[in-house]
Amino acid sequence: MTAPIHPQARIGHIHLKVSDLERAIDFYSGVLGFELQQRYGTQAAFLSAGGYHHHIGLNTWESAGAGPVPRGYPGLYHTAFLYPDRAQLGDALRRILDAGLTLDGAADHGVSEAIYLSDPDGNGVELYWDREEAAWPREANGMLQMQNAPLDLQALLNDAARPETP
Repeated sequence: MTAPIHPQARIGHIHLKVSDLERAIDFYSGVLGFELQQRYGTQAAFLSAGGYHHHIGLNTWESAGAGPVPRGYPGLYHTAFLYPDRAQLGDALRRILDAGLTLDGAADHGVSEAIYLSDPDGNGVELYWDREEAAWPREANGMLQMQNAPLDLQALLNDAARPETP
């Protein structure tokens, strides 16, 4: 067995092929709140949280005007965006509902709480927050005991971060 990867390694960004750049920017920036950092003309854009160079790359280089990838084929299942706490996940849920979008699902996984939806190109998107590691459910041998329990969306909305008022 090879040595495990360094524990501080992280997924740095995703880069998605999209069919309509403006529509994708409207979703990732207008709904989810990622900030536009740079554009490459009308074919690519880079967005992030907190001013990072990019967490999300979007391009139409090979996909302008194309339809979604058919179900049942290999490829990306979903991207997952980690929120710092439950209140921020609640705020994300509020943004989604305010935009009139529909969730594909929601779950309490024991280690985390997550909501699921699709972007305009049909790419799966998971938005979640992690509980403290000490609270993660484990079996007697220490293995994780994740679950797929229902998530109370109204309680999540009630805990949503309140937007600051000027």
